[in-house]
Amino acid sequence: MHIAPFDNRNEAIVDIDNPTVPLNYFNIVKLKKGEAFAYRTPGYETCVVPATGTVDLDIEGHKVAALGNRGEDVWDGEPEGTYVPSGAHVDMVCVSDDCEVFVAGARCQDVLDPFTVRSADLDLVQYGSDDTKTHRKIKHILGQKQADKVGRLLVSELYTVGAGGWSGFPSHKHDTDRLPTETHHDETYNFRFRPRHGSGLQMLQREDGQPGDAYHIVDGSTICIDTGYHPCAVLPGYEMYYFTILGGASQRPLVQYFQPSHAYQIETIPGIKDMIAKFK
Repeated sequence: MHIAPFDNRNEAIVDIDNPTVPLNYFNIVKLKKGEAFAYRTPGYETCVVPATGTVDLDIEGHKVAALGNRGEDVWDGEPEGTYVPSGAHVDMVCVSDDCEVFVAGARCQDVLDPFTVRSADLDLVQYGSDDTKTHRKIKHILGQKQADKVGRLLVSELYTVGAGGWSGFPSHKHDTDRLPTETHHDETYNFRFRPRHGSGLQMLQREDGQPGDAYHIVDGSTICIDTGYHPCAVLPGYEMYYFTILGGASQRPLVQYFQPSHAYQIETIPGIKDMIAKFK
């Protein structure tokens, strides 16, 4: 499902119990200096990630100062994030001139402890190549390093390296719990392009060998993926970023099932096995 950019007025874009991706939660919060925002997501753990700007947080007495260090856009510096336990009350205050903040969530009944991931704590992966048109960088905010601190939520930022090319390839899916082959993880993306008038394509192929759907994605597009194989591409001459939320139905580690007709390219795309291993 494609959700075109709109002014969400700080209300959830993908709310609790969303019919397409019930395991996910996603909000974009925009504030000016000194403005405040509060939220609580019963039954969902969340992660606060400033896309731009800086915020202070108070999570039921657990205080986080100066979260976020990016200026103009998501290419302007490294991400930071704070994990919020399931159902906890959060107070957020903008301390920069303005800010845009992503709030990512996954359904989880376990109540854990809050913690913050600063830029130095990120788990970075770069894989693919210009020759295979798959060159990209992943910045894991809640990834393998936080495996023992988080319930079901994985949060990452993905960047194309260079201008143009494919991401999420070889085509894969994760819509069925059938370990050790595959896990059920709902997934939500929010896309950005540089320059902003760039755009791309999100494919969604429900069945192997059958025609699927395609969505024209623009700066600010949100994609919700429940079932099917789902590679995406950016137009030549443009860079693409997407904020990624994964919520597991039965476990946190993601097991991707690669489309059989393309799976051989796991052996031909440089570094892809390292990428697969990091989604834990």
